[in-house]
Amino acid sequence: MDLKQVAKDTAKTLISYLTYQAVKITVAQLSETNPPSAIWLSNFSSTGKIQDGEAYLLELIREKPDIALRILTVRQHLAEEVADFLPEMVRAGIQQSNVEYRRQHLERSTQFNLPDPISQPEPQTDAPGEPG
Repeated sequence: MDLKQVAKDTAKTLISYLTYQAVKITVAQLSETNPPSAIWLSNFSSTGKIQDGEAYLLELIREKPDIALRILTVRQHLAEEVADFLPEMVRAGIQQSNVEYRRQHLERSTQFNLPDPISQPEPQTDAPGEPG
């Protein structure tokens, strides 16, 4: 297991996700101040290019540098605001999730398949004094 590569891949994914969040925030801001630009950015972003945040930004800088620079600023602000909380939140979230999955697995693996007493026919017994 190459932990450095895992860390690099995780960082790249997080950077792309923060880019996506910055785009969402920028679209919302533009929809209030410049609706045509908000529509343009939404259309530009809806083609799936945003999956790779860095490639998306390179293309956006060529098309609309003013919007790209705004997204860079928002993305940097987001990173500064959430970066300190992430390690502990990720650890706690994974630990809590793992406990829940393990609990569910344990419950499933220890359940007995007992017959349902309602669906089982009652044994027939003769009442006293009745012929059997």
